Amino acid sequence: MNAIVALCHFCELHGPRTLFCTEVLHSPLPQGASSGDLSGQNEQAEEEEGGIQMSSRIRSHSPAEGASADSSSPGPKKSDMCEASGCRSLAGGHPGYVSHDKETSIKYVSHQHPNHPQLFSIVRQACVRSLSCEVCPGREGPIFFGDEQHGFVFSHTFFIKDSLARGFQRWYSIITIMMDRIYLINSWPFLLGKIRGIIDELQGKALKVFEAEQYGCPQRAQRMNTAFTPFLHQRNGNAARSLTSLTNDENLWACLHTSFAWLLKACGSRLTEKLLEGAPTEDTLVQMEKLADLKEESEGWDGSEEEEKPSSQPDVVEGQELSKCSPETSLMPDCNSWNVAHRRLSVFRSLRHMRQVLGASAFRMLAWHVLMGNQVIWKARDMDLVQSAFDVLRTMLPIGCVRIIPYSDQYEEAYRCNFLGLSPHVQIPPHILSSEFAVLVEVRAATRSSLYPTLFDEEQSLNKYEFIVTSGSPVAADRVGPTILNKIEAALTNQNLSVDVVDQCLVCLKEEWMNKVKVLFKFTKVDSRPKEDTQKLLSILGAAEEDNVKLLKFWMTGLSKTYKSHLMSTVRSPTSSESRN
Repeated sequence: MNAIVALCHFCELHGPRTLFCTEVLHSPLPQGASSGDLSGQNEQAEEEEGGIQMSSRIRSHSPAEGASADSSSPGPKKSDMCEASGCRSLAGGHPGYVSHDKETSIKYVSHQHPNHPQLFSIVRQACVRSLSCEVCPGREGPIFFGDEQHGFVFSHTFFIKDSLARGFQRWYSIITIMMDRIYLINSWPFLLGKIRGIIDELQGKALKVFEAEQYGCPQRAQRMNTAFTPFLHQRNGNAARSLTSLTNDENLWACLHTSFAWLLKACGSRLTEKLLEGAPTEDTLVQMEKLADLKEESEGWDGSEEEEKPSSQPDVVEGQELSKCSPETSLMPDCNSWNVAHRRLSVFRSLRHMRQVLGASAFRMLAWHVLMGNQVIWKARDMDLVQSAFDVLRTMLPIGCVRIIPYSDQYEEAYRCNFLGLSPHVQIPPHILSSEFAVLVEVRAATRSSLYPTLFDEEQSLNKYEFIVTSGSPVAADRVGPTILNKIEAALTNQNLSVDVVDQCLVCLKEEWMNKVKVLFKFTKVDSRPKEDTQKLLSILGAAEEDNVKLLKFWMTGLSKTYKSHLMSTVRSPTSSESRN
């Protein structure tokens, strides 16, 4: 994150002062910071906190601010410092700290003031404002301020106990400065929690020192019995105690460097930019709703025992149901790895592959029933084959229209699933076999084919099966069918289009027809238009044919709850009502 984190202090003699700051360097360190400068130090500490691994080393190339009286330094002169280090963090001659992020090659540099004059001015102004005019009620807590020219600041002011200070406490602030206002505002909850943790640790250490000092020499009674001159008290040396003295922590600045560096790293990693190509699709909304429902259901079961359900009712999970295998499936040959590998090849890889295996007429009948929302039943011994068939066929439908029972040992009604896998021995009710709202695909052993095809011959791997597609309402060859079916077949027969391109065509076609579904839903369900107006709308949408109307009505069930509730909550404007009358 391109930001600066600083610790500021309100000195009773000099006013607001910057004690310690950490900044990010994306480029090599300033001149004089060669690899030899860093490798020549004696103290090295490997630190790992919150996923960031850094090598913290003492800087030898840059003097600490306030340690030099050079007039070219952007920091305050030595004469402006408290004699007892109240306005100074690092001791005279201390070079500061630098940490290396090995993952991103970014360096986090800590010292009393930024070296760059412009950054020094920005930090100095933010420090003054955070401890003077930009203060929340009670003088302790978070606040946001800033502008485009001087940057935006997240400031958290707090008090540190000091038995020798006026009021027995001193005023500090931790500020985060950056130029991106939106990013900083979005990081408010994260920064507030982490900075509050740093403050609590500082206050806890100072409180222990304060209580120990008060126990040994109570200052309140001594001050009441002694003449007190505020002006002299400010200059008696004891009032300007350093933060290390107040907390009794000699490693305070090294710990703050680690905390500030991790804060910059973690805050920059938690928010990432993502390119969105338009609004989320209906499939995306439905998936989000299902994930939310699953999360609520899992939370509801926490701490409670799950009740056993009857074996006759498969469990429904996320639009799919857990398979209940027939005893016959355990008798399927799986004697060695050759058979296992061969079974993996006996699956459908795409719609084009399925069309080649079933034949053009059988595939058209099957696809027509899928698009119309009729129940599709597959009877086979090979569960992997059935699952692959459903995985391929479901790509023609919106996610909200898909309800699958991959494999069951009994027939399930159409209202429970529109894709049903059955073992060969399961009896299907006669009225389902003769129904025009169901299609059956029976997978049998082929009578004339090699039962042991070549292991890697994928094109011939399904030749050992014979696929019989039947329905009580077979689709006539001369029937026009829904428009989307004709476009799907045109894409599948076009050999110039790869499988990936065909998949993208399916996505575009589904979005096109889902948009028509949305228009029809609002027109009929929300606005309650008469049938004559609905027929005119269907003609405009190019979906006036009978199969197209059935398809739109079925796909309407796949709309997300979010979209439906949004439309149903809208109220027709008076203008639209008057225009209809």
